[in-house]
Amino acid sequence: MVFDYFPPVAITMAGRRAANNQIRGPQSALTDFLASNNISAAQISADYERRQREARQQQEQEAAANGESTNQNNDEEGRVETAAQKKKRKRQQEKTLAKIKASNGSKRQKKRKDEDSDGENDDVAWDMYTKKKPLPGQLENCENCEKRFTVTAYSKTGPDGGLLCTKCSKEQEDQKKKDQKSKQQAVSRDKRRHVQSNLLDGIVQIGSKSLQELCIKVLFFIDAVNSLHAERSNSVQEVANNIHEVDEFGDLPQSLLNRLSKILSRRRVITSRTLDLFLRPDLESIDIYDCGKLETEDYVRLFSVVPKVQNLNLRNAGQFKDEVLEYVIERDVPIRYLQLEAANLVSNGKWAEFFEKCGHRLESLKLSWLDYSMDDDTFMDLIRHCPNIRRLKMKKCFRLGDVALGAITGLRQLEHLSLRLPTATTPDVLADLISSVGPGLRTLSLEGFSDADDNVLSTIHSSCTQLSKLRFTENDYCTDAGFASLFTGWSNPALAFIDLSSNRSVDYAIPDGPEDPLGLASGGFEALMGHSGSRLERLDISSCRHITYESFSKVFNGKEQYPVLKDINISFLTKIDTSVVAGMFRSCPELTKVTAFGCFNVIEVAVPKGVALIGVPNAQDSIVQEGDLDADVWQSLTM
Repeated sequence: MVFDYFPPVAITMAGRRAANNQIRGPQSALTDFLASNNISAAQISADYERRQREARQQQEQEAAANGESTNQNNDEEGRVETAAQKKKRKRQQEKTLAKIKASNGSKRQKKRKDEDSDGENDDVAWDMYTKKKPLPGQLENCENCEKRFTVTAYSKTGPDGGLLCTKCSKEQEDQKKKDQKSKQQAVSRDKRRHVQSNLLDGIVQIGSKSLQELCIKVLFFIDAVNSLHAERSNSVQEVANNIHEVDEFGDLPQSLLNRLSKILSRRRVITSRTLDLFLRPDLESIDIYDCGKLETEDYVRLFSVVPKVQNLNLRNAGQFKDEVLEYVIERDVPIRYLQLEAANLVSNGKWAEFFEKCGHRLESLKLSWLDYSMDDDTFMDLIRHCPNIRRLKMKKCFRLGDVALGAITGLRQLEHLSLRLPTATTPDVLADLISSVGPGLRTLSLEGFSDADDNVLSTIHSSCTQLSKLRFTENDYCTDAGFASLFTGWSNPALAFIDLSSNRSVDYAIPDGPEDPLGLASGGFEALMGHSGSRLERLDISSCRHITYESFSKVFNGKEQYPVLKDINISFLTKIDTSVVAGMFRSCPELTKVTAFGCFNVIEVAVPKGVALIGVPNAQDSIVQEGDLDADVWQSLTM
């Protein structure tokens, strides 16, 4: 049944005279409109209550008469409001009536100003018009499809405030669920690719978190609760955003401080304020991996707060100047292990003074990205005054050349040597250096020596007998025969780490290389695996494009076993296909990570459980494909 609007009764003459005798203040536009049209808020309320009573009576009569048929109709269009809903609705109606009566009573007693009572009546009238909705059991037109339907207590509201029929309500709910699901998928996709990006950067690991990671997370959470008054911190990165609110790290062990420094440095939040978190007088080691926001005074404060520091590692230290090194010399800071990156504002004279005054304590020196200071003469002072150096790393020092290479022979206790010199050097000088210090070396890293020849490889073969790590990269002059000779009959024990990446011909007019292969090719690769395969843990042969498919198939045939090999980088080796990668999985039982960017023939490979295949060029898949196949299932798929 449809209930129409009944016009209100006109105001009586007596009421009009009484109203004229009252003192009135300013009236609203709505009040004037209602008065001009003879509309009374009290009359509207009374009519509204009467229609509600009639609707309830009509509904009760229909329910008693129809019985089960009413229930069937309700199943199609929705259910009638329950007793609890009726009770709740009655309470709301009683509150509304009480409010109207109170306003009318205050008006009759003249305890309030007339304009206040008029405004309250205006609100009541406006609410009657705007909040009026059809009651359950009434007929209404659907907002979307405009079909006539019976209103129930469960009828949904459309976007414009109207009611929806059962069909349109279902469609609206389905659309909401679909939108919510797509939003969740987008968030999970972004999170997944973020995790994969962290994996490529070496920030996260496959599988469950280590005990150290869990400790960091717990410590950050506790500090967030105490210092930030945060509700909850789900990750280290979340708290890193609020690191400026943290007061101190407390007595954390050095390993955790180092881990926190890496995280905060990556977020570029190491400032003068946050540097204090890593400074304690009892510390002997400080590692800051991004000093780009630190000033000269911060470095001086570092040494004043931590006067006994022995291991100092500062990266991107652009404001590390002469006055800082002067402070170290004056206070006789006992530095034994020093690593500086981009400290270009330290002059040659100050370096020479530092080596002269403090060089006798140095056991490890790592300098990189120096394009202003540290020339050959200053390097000679280093060799002269630092006889106890056991680890030397000089990378991207643009003013060092053959003179510096020849001077390194004076370091008789050298055990670890890492060089990357942009200036062209002579192969004979490099060979003489290796011949002199090679017998005592345990690790050797030579990057970017593009002019080195087979004589250098032969010298490594004859002189180095204690190496566990070898890196020789970015060379297009050594031959495959030279690499094969290096690993054939070598008295050095099997290596645990080998990086021979980018040893190949750079003449792209001959994609397969010359007849006598340059760089690491099939012969050298097979000799390498034959010599060190039993103890090799990490292998990088990326961009060695002259290794043949037959050689890969022979080395990784599933029968040959490399029991401790965990990490392989085979990026940009286009001859590798799915069968070769599957052979790697069979030949390397401890394998956890395979990096295969640019291997376009690796398609739909079955990845065993616990292995991450990174960089397979399939745009529909993740950057990282982490295996979840059990061993028996994987074997059945690859047989």
